[in-house]
Amino acid sequence: MQLGRTTRYLIGAALVLSVVPQAGLTAATTTTTAASISAKDKAEGTKAHPQLVAEYGGAIAGPQADYVASIGKKIAVQSGLSNSSSDFTVTLLDSSINNAFAIPGGYIYTTRQLVELMNNEAELGGVLGHETAHVALRHSAQRQSNSTKNQIVGILGAILSGVVLGGNSQVGQLLQKGFLQGSQLLTLKFSRKQESEADAYGVQYLRRAGYDPRAMSTVLQSLANQNALDAKLMGTSDQVPAWASTHPDPASRVRTAAALAGSSTGVTNRDVFLSRISGLTYGDSATQGFAEGRSFKHPIEKLAFEAPAGFYLVNGTQAVAIGGTSGKGQFTTASFDGNLDSYVAAQFATLAQSNQTQLTPSAIQHTTVNGIPAAYATARVTSGSSQVDVTVFAYQWSASQAYHFLTITQAGQNPFDAMFGSVRRLSNAEAAALKQRRLQVVTVKSTDTLQSLAARMAYTDAPLERFLVLNGLTSSSRLGTGQKIKLVTY
Repeated sequence: MQLGRTTRYLIGAALVLSVVPQAGLTAATTTTTAASISAKDKAEGTKAHPQLVAEYGGAIAGPQADYVASIGKKIAVQSGLSNSSSDFTVTLLDSSINNAFAIPGGYIYTTRQLVELMNNEAELGGVLGHETAHVALRHSAQRQSNSTKNQIVGILGAILSGVVLGGNSQVGQLLQKGFLQGSQLLTLKFSRKQESEADAYGVQYLRRAGYDPRAMSTVLQSLANQNALDAKLMGTSDQVPAWASTHPDPASRVRTAAALAGSSTGVTNRDVFLSRISGLTYGDSATQGFAEGRSFKHPIEKLAFEAPAGFYLVNGTQAVAIGGTSGKGQFTTASFDGNLDSYVAAQFATLAQSNQTQLTPSAIQHTTVNGIPAAYATARVTSGSSQVDVTVFAYQWSASQAYHFLTITQAGQNPFDAMFGSVRRLSNAEAAALKQRRLQVVTVKSTDTLQSLAARMAYTDAPLERFLVLNGLTSSSRLGTGQKIKLVTY
């Protein structure tokens, strides 16, 4: 979370890799002719591009980004949108969220975190091909023509309305539209048929470009493995990354993608891929702060807080999402004129206005948290036969900067009191001790084992499991001398 930023963007045009169960893929699904890039699409894409880049932490520049762009363009020209690679803009985003998407006009995006999960060039091509296919097949236009599918869904908001709120539509809309803007946890719904088509075309693009089309299934398997590991580390039962990305349940698609590829083979360029992505920042960065388990620490702003036991954090570019079974929330910032009362009131007003929802907060209360001036208020909202509390708890960090929690809980039950009281300023020594992780590609030696290499990972929790998932390995995998593998180091 880049705490100094207050601009929010709603990703209304992003066509996200929504991984959902699929059925009935046949060769007939790949016969549609792609529409070329129109002047209108190009103009709209050019307008949306800087907003999307800002939402995802900015664009990475340099040889790693150039390499990703070259593969994306090689795949994109297979789509029929254009025969010229110069008509496509492929951006490597500085984000720790696993995500990829595309918008009309030839704009294609992937986050560094998703690239780091991949194990060869063909897998990168498969993901970017899937996203390009959504555009080539005009899936966004089809969605917009069907009002029942034309929904921008805040992922955490969907969890809130479905788990905490029992699916109440009014409160669900409140959260979806206003609760999590800026957290990168936004997606668009594609139909099962559309996802099936995008998969089929992604496999086809790989085959046309000379890549191994089986890479689509292997990258989906890596996503499935990452989802399961993340759920375990977070202490949740969900095996989908609904709290951390826009890729629901890739496990159900692995077999279908493999069947589409058949026995076809092609290049993977594994060693080239690994050498070209080595050195990328892995996980959270210093500019966005570090979410480690229940703790969030920002070395630049020298700010810290801790979520309650049983909750987990997901760090986005402009917000930190807080998840748990007894409540949800986010920590973020907004425009501040020096008056905490007006700041708190403005957050409720923004929610109410954006959703045309009645939201009347209680009288604003004042306190001091670890020497920091603070103010808070709660609004009670009816949810079906029960009620929930929406709370804004704000802190005056400086004369021109404030931060706040926005939380939702069952009425009268607030598990976040300790979290509200945990906000504090980091000492210079604490801030200096926070380090970024990076991806390092190393060559296996004859004496190396899975366990010895995993011990070099920059994690104290589940280092072996993290190592295996990162490299697409299992506990029974055998390493070969001279093989390249990925590590996460400081």
